[in-house]
Amino acid sequence: MKVNEIFYSLQGEGFLAGAPSVFVRLAGCPLRCRWCDTKYAWDETAGRDYSIDKIIQAVQESPSKFIVITGGEPMINSELPQLVQELKATGKHITIETAGIVFIPDMQCDLMSISPKLSNSTPTETALAAIHEDSRLDIAVLRELIDNYEYQLKFVVDSQADLPEIQQTIKEIGNVDTAKVMLMPQAATRDELLDKSLMVAGMCKKMGFAFCERLQVLLWNNKRGT
Repeated sequence: MKVNEIFYSLQGEGFLAGAPSVFVRLAGCPLRCRWCDTKYAWDETAGRDYSIDKIIQAVQESPSKFIVITGGEPMINSELPQLVQELKATGKHITIETAGIVFIPDMQCDLMSISPKLSNSTPTETALAAIHEDSRLDIAVLRELIDNYEYQLKFVVDSQADLPEIQQTIKEIGNVDTAKVMLMPQAATRDELLDKSLMVAGMCKKMGFAFCERLQVLLWNNKRGT
């Protein structure tokens, strides 16, 4: 598997925010989100070859039962089910962070952390925008994921104008437990996070959704590997 990085930190987002976790970042993502904070992992060659045994050995060097498999987009990796199975055999809690564009059945992950990409993620470059728009949102795949896995839905909010699109996406997916929906400020820096958090908090209060922390931005200003 092409591994971009493995590091030990706190989970920064979602309902497990604050939990000490080992992050396994796989290389490769077909999307090109405008505000992506891990562009260095986009290319499928943006990493080193690791065997599953080597990944497990690296993970076990840190004192945490929480493992976060992220990217890039980890669900495009054909070896992901085997990695998850072998990590579970060591007693780990597995979260997979995904944009929700690929469905893989019967994986032993404990939490599917799904971040559907809204139109606010579309890149400004015309060529990239066309590719992105064709693949950023797959309602059928999102429905399969929430019907088959324990999940959380995290929507990145850039402005108040995103709310109708969020509501429409939830409606189209259907069968969404709104207690598992989170709104997360789009922010590349600590100042931007603080600036947008009150707006997003207000939207959460209005809709009854949970506010999603971004501790990696708040604590470390989005520094890589922290």
